[in-house]
Amino acid sequence: MIDIYTDDYFMKEALKEAVKAADEGEVPVGAVVVSNKHIIARAHNQTERLSDVTAHAEMLAITAAANHIGAKFLEECTVYVTLEPCCMCAGALAWARPKRVVYGASDDKGGFMKYGKAMLHPKTQLEYGVMHDACVRLIQEFFKAKRI
Repeated sequence: MIDIYTDDYFMKEALKEAVKAADEGEVPVGAVVVSNKHIIARAHNQTERLSDVTAHAEMLAITAAANHIGAKFLEECTVYVTLEPCCMCAGALAWARPKRVVYGASDDKGGFMKYGKAMLHPKTQLEYGVMHDACVRLIQEFFKAKRI
């Protein structure tokens, strides 16, 4: 039996959210939260729509997932996000304690990794580079269109 529910599968779902963000004029970042191979939360950046600098995809997905499971900790969950989380989102992820965080594209300017994995909870596993090229392409195309 082939398991279709791979990291690539769930990153594709996060990319769908990122496309929604781009269609709304938001920076195209999407996130999904997965528990037992089921997506329990989906979100995309909504900072412009909500006039809220904290309305990043990860923040919205964490809140939706916590509401779904009725608990503040996401210890049995994996968070998939198309772009490396910023420090704010990494802090929220540290408090939410997901089992895993998986991101696609690195963010050398705004990503948390320049400060190290220690920003996440010590038990959180980190994976990155999943569907890297597709995640980077979406971000690059968005900003290229903005400069025209």
